[in-house]
Amino acid sequence: MTGGMPDVQGAGAPSEARAAVDEYRIGRLLIAMTYVAVGLLVVGFALMIADGISPLSGGPGLDLATIGSQLLALDPAAFLWLGLMAVVAAPIGRVIVAGIAYARQADWLMVAIALGILAIIAIGVGSALTVTV
Repeated sequence: MTGGMPDVQGAGAPSEARAAVDEYRIGRLLIAMTYVAVGLLVVGFALMIADGISPLSGGPGLDLATIGSQLLALDPAAFLWLGLMAVVAAPIGRVIVAGIAYARQADWLMVAIALGILAIIAIGVGSALTVTV
């Protein structure tokens, strides 16, 4: 391994090397997303404590239209919601990056599987957005 990147040699080395590099990048993406998510959640939790809000008191609903202004106002809910969205986005990002990597390797079955997974996620998100509580 050189410079943190995987080093693959032997039969089929170019495609194996590409796959190893892609897996490395996917791993780095998941690690980065995890750090972002944990950081946002910690900041949100600390702001809740500073504002005297109990973590057990229930939370506000998600309003994407106001999340930017809530961030600027250091509203704990904005940081908590962004942290939760980062937690959800990490595996979705992994599927997207893997699908792109499979397309570069011309592994069309795996591209189709990645697209199928993304379609199922989109259907789940779409159906959740139509439900009112």
